[in-house]
Amino acid sequence: MAVTPMVQEYLRRANVSYSVLPHPPAYTAQEEAAITHVPGRDWAKAVICFADGEPVMAVVPADLAVDLGRLLMLTGTETLRLASEHELEWLYPDCERGAMPPFGPLYKQRVFVDESLASEEQIVFNGGTHGDAVCMRYDDFA
Repeated sequence: MAVTPMVQEYLRRANVSYSVLPHPPAYTAQEEAAITHVPGRDWAKAVICFADGEPVMAVVPADLAVDLGRLLMLTGTETLRLASEHELEWLYPDCERGAMPPFGPLYKQRVFVDESLASEEQIVFNGGTHGDAVCMRYDDFA
């Protein structure tokens, strides 16, 4: 496995420094953080929701849950719900299910990032597979 070609190209075009951390397959953000020896507060997990029918991405540390009420307020929409696994398949066709990177612009989605991630020097996240993570400076991510 490797970071998906779309993610590689997105990072190349952004001209930012990053590293890839191959790891044994893991399927939750907390498992991935543990297996890569990254504190949960530094692992950025993407949680996909639909706000008034449009996909939006919430990015939070692995050890936190998305506050859906606050996200609803931030989106300025009337309805908000979590995406289903089936919807993840067609929203992120280049990614293994549930391993999407927190790059909303790559998928034409608005992104809402938990402010606690901004205080971290670097973050780690899925690169489109369950066996490769991307590590980069938060400022480059932002």
